[in-house]
Amino acid sequence: MTKEEILHAAMAQSALELGCRAEDFCRAENVIVRAAADPRARRYLRLPFFCNLVSYGGNLVASVSEEAEPAVRDYLARYPAAHCFETPHLHVLEAALRPMGQQVCFMAEYFLPDPAALTARRCAYTLRLLAPAEFQGLYTPEWSNALCAERRQLDVLAVGAYDGARLIGLAGCSADCDGMWQIGVDVLPAYRRRGVAAALTSRLAVETLRRGKIPFYCAAWSNLPSVRNALRCGFFPTWVELTARPAGEVEERNR
Repeated sequence: MTKEEILHAAMAQSALELGCRAEDFCRAENVIVRAAADPRARRYLRLPFFCNLVSYGGNLVASVSEEAEPAVRDYLARYPAAHCFETPHLHVLEAALRPMGQQVCFMAEYFLPDPAALTARRCAYTLRLLAPAEFQGLYTPEWSNALCAERRQLDVLAVGAYDGARLIGLAGCSADCDGMWQIGVDVLPAYRRRGVAAALTSRLAVETLRRGKIPFYCAAWSNLPSVRNALRCGFFPTWVELTARPAGEVEERNR
C-alpha cells in the first residue's frame, strides 16, 4: 500500500463512522451530518454519536444528533475549522452542550504510517513477536496501553522487548475494525529514552502491514513523548477527533 492508499482507506473508515462520504473531508466548507450506527465502525466507539468532530487538516466534519445539531452548527459558523479544537473556543461548545447533559470528553490526534519512511528500528534489547496465546498473562497495569483488558478479544498481535528474561517493553495491536489495527505501547520507566518504544512500535507496524492491515496510532496533543515516538517510526499526523459524552461519564472518569 502507498501513503495515499492508506490515507484514503482511513478517510473511508472515518466516513462510515460519522455517516458522511470520504470526499467530505476534502471539501472547502465544513460538513454536518446526522449521526447513525454502523457495524463496520471501530469496535470501541459508541454509536450513534451525540457530537463528534473530525478534521483531516482542511475542513471539519461533524456527526451529530438531532438535539445537538443547532448548537454545533452555530459553533462551526462562529470559528474557523482549525480553531474549533482549541481553547478558549471549546468553552463555547462546552457551554452549549451542558444543558443537553453532554460535555467534551475525548480529544486526540491520530497517525498513519508512511510506507516509504517506515522501517523496523533496532534497540539494545531482544524483540519477540507474540501471538495472543503468548500474551494472555500480560493484562496488568504496566501494559495497559499495549493491551486492553476490556476488549482483549480484539488484541491480535504484540511485540515484546526483553532484558534477558525480563519483559521491559510491549507494543500491542488491537483489531479495532476490519482494515485498521491500532497500536499501543508501554515501556517500563527505567528503560525509557533508550529507543525501546520506537523499536517496538515500528516492528509491530511493519508486521501489521505485512498482514494486509493498516496500523494506526493515537496520542493526546500534550503527550509529546508519544507524538515523537510516532514521528520517529515513520508515522505522519493524519486526523484529529473530538467526542462529547454524557456529563456523568465525564465526572466518573475524573474520580
